[in-house]
Amino acid sequence: MTTTEVLYEGQFLRMCRRGRWEYVERTNASGAVVIVAVTPDGRVLLTEQPRPPVDAPVLELPAGLIGDQPFDENYQDTAIRELEEETGFRADEITTLTDGPSTAGLSNETVILVRASKLERVGPGGGDDTEDIRVHEIPCSEVDDWLARRRADGALIDPKVYAGLYFLFRDA
Repeated sequence: MTTTEVLYEGQFLRMCRRGRWEYVERTNASGAVVIVAVTPDGRVLLTEQPRPPVDAPVLELPAGLIGDQPFDENYQDTAIRELEEETGFRADEITTLTDGPSTAGLSNETVILVRASKLERVGPGGGDDTEDIRVHEIPCSEVDDWLARRRADGALIDPKVYAGLYFLFRDA
């Protein structure tokens, strides 16, 4: 087995090399949870926030790191906490849809895609003090057209949005 060489270690990431392959590892979380949530009146919740690596705002599903605060938090609790923090909605039920690597050629990070059900608005959303999150509530029947318009206007859309919509409409 080829040994792993640590090239750089920061506060949240470690850059490694194994043979000729360079990749990053998260050092502050066990993975990420991505949340597909629909309001009681049939609107899918999307977030938009600036992402420095692409130097642009990105449309995404609500999401968060598992175990970064508190470190021993499970993915269901992370989903509930992040959904409320980012969108202002609390879920009473979390169902696992799928899981896997987010970018297998770049990172060891894995994501768990979940469905949040039985939502209740409990706050404004928008993220914590370090975030600048805009919440979009899009009618499920209009989300494909809305995303197409946003893409045509130059918006960046995380492909996990389409994965989440696949499960949403498949299970409808």
